[in-house]
Amino acid sequence: MKHRLLSLLLATLLLFLAIPTLASCSYEETDEVTNTVAIEVELYGTIIVELYPDVAPITVKNFQDLVADGFYNGSGFHRIIEGFMIQGGRTPLGKVDPPEIKGEFAANGIENKLKHERGVISMARTSIYDSASSEFFIVHETENATHLDGDYAAFGRVVSGMDVVDAIAEARTNYNDAPLLSITIARAYFVK
Repeated sequence: MKHRLLSLLLATLLLFLAIPTLASCSYEETDEVTNTVAIEVELYGTIIVELYPDVAPITVKNFQDLVADGFYNGSGFHRIIEGFMIQGGRTPLGKVDPPEIKGEFAANGIENKLKHERGVISMARTSIYDSASSEFFIVHETENATHLDGDYAAFGRVVSGMDVVDAIAEARTNYNDAPLLSITIARAYFVK
């Protein structure tokens, strides 16, 4: 009986070790447009985001186009509120602002069931519903972001690298929520 139990335990352990976990999964860079994007942040690490075109097709297509064009390379996270969100994607110097897109959220007449929970990526905008273009934010903590549901276009979720989001959220900021030291997106690219 002991040998059978030990064998069963050993087999279970081997099976557990053979199943890849999210943390151990590796992503391979690709030239093709995919629904998975890596955001490599200098001195911090890489955030992997899965995009949901079934939730917000216009927003996902816009984000994919910007990634494909290298728009985010050299931009940064310019607004940080620990416990709420980190915001990036402002138009880098020397680049032209991309066109504004339709806001895909309930207050703008479009159903979007993705909630602003920890790790969700969403488009930033002004008070004008259709003013989003390139700036995005990643929710740091759920309880401080639920008021955004129905008013901002959530379009994906962090699937790896929340430790990077946490580290960025802890950066020291000034009275305008801007980081005291630059937090640069080295590049954003597609992975599979």
